[in-house]
Parts: sequence; structure tokens; C-alpha cells
Amino acid sequence: MKILFYGDSITDMCRIRESDDTPHAYGLGYPNFVAGELLAKNPQAYEIINRGIGGNVLADLYARIKADVWNHTPDVLSILIGINDIWREIDFGSGTELPRWEKLYRMLIEDTLARLPNVKIIIMEPFVLRGTATQAKFSQFEQIYEYAAVAKKLAEEYKMYFLPLQQKLNDAAKRVGAARILYDGVHPDSAGAYTIAQEWLKLFNEKVVG
Repeated sequence: MKILFYGDSITDMCRIRESDDTPHAYGLGYPNFVAGELLAKNPQAYEIINRGIGGNVLADLYARIKADVWNHTPDVLSILIGINDIWREIDFGSGTELPRWEKLYRMLIEDTLARLPNVKIIIMEPFVLRGTATQAKFSQFEQIYEYAAVAKKLAEEYKMYFLPLQQKLNDAAKRVGAARILYDGVHPDSAGAYTIAQEWLKLFNEKVVG
């Protein structure tokens, strides 16, 4: 089974791009924890690819989807995107408003299903916590909840898998502190990446392959 993770820096997390066979091809984030769990159990059963690129917005994912997704013909495509579409608007006025974001996501989904009709798609909920990068303008970053609602709606409409994450990260932050989960309010620390990976694996084992 070929699993491809697609997204921005939260998925990228310093992955080495030269080869998918290098020790750090999965990066330091949640794909690495997922890969460790699955490959430790049965390395012959899985091929895992990380195609996160830091700084990407949804339009970037759509633009590179043929090279980075379709050409790899994954069995499972896992997508996490959204926070940069808001962050760019906050910092530069160049973000993606919610109606355009929904249109782009629909295009990405429909074009992918047309090209790969048997692919199983996991839509991961975008998220945010209070942190050094978000605290000063947190009320604006909270727009991510609206983007998450659209992601969930699309997953349900196209009968895909939706992975809720915001509440799990909120709960984890209450236990150990937000900086231990998302070190700047956006990017996962080890505990945050592990939390995300465990939720992903639970969905994968119970619903995708279960």
C-alpha cells in the first residue's frame, strides 16, 4: 500500500528531498511517526512518501499535484492544508478567502478522483493554538475553524475520510502546555507531531484499512 502525505511545512518538517530512501525522507513531523509505526510492523506492506513543502497554500498544492501526487499513484492520499492561506492574508494581504479556498479544494478533489478513481483520501483538519506566531493576532487565526468546517463538509460530500484534530490538540495543550504541542502555535513539536500521528493511525486502522 502506497501512502502519500501532502501539505505545507507541518507535513514537510525538514524532510530531505534528494531521495525517498534517505533516513530523513519523512521529515521530523507526524509522517515520520506514522512511518515508524507502520514500517516497524510490516516494512514490505507499505511505501510512504512525504510531499509536504513549507510555505505552501492550497493553490500551491493544486499547481504541483500532477508531479507530486498523481504520478506516484498512491493508494492513500492524506492532505493537510489551510493555515498558510490565512497566515499570508494576516501578514501580507495575499491569502485565500474562504469561498476561493473551497473552490480550489473541490477542484483538487474532483481532478484527483478523475485521475485516480480508486484512491482513498484523508482530509486532515487544519488547526491552530495560541503561540509566539499566533498570539498577537489570534482572533484572525481563529478563521481556521471556518476553513476546517469546509474541509469537513467536503470530506463528507465526497465520501472521504475526515480526521478531526483541533480538539485533540486543545486537550493535549491543556495537559502539557501549548508550546509542547505546537511550539509557535502552528508547527508541531515532537509531542504534537506524535499526537497527530496517533490520531491518523487510529483513523487509518479503524476505517481506511479496517
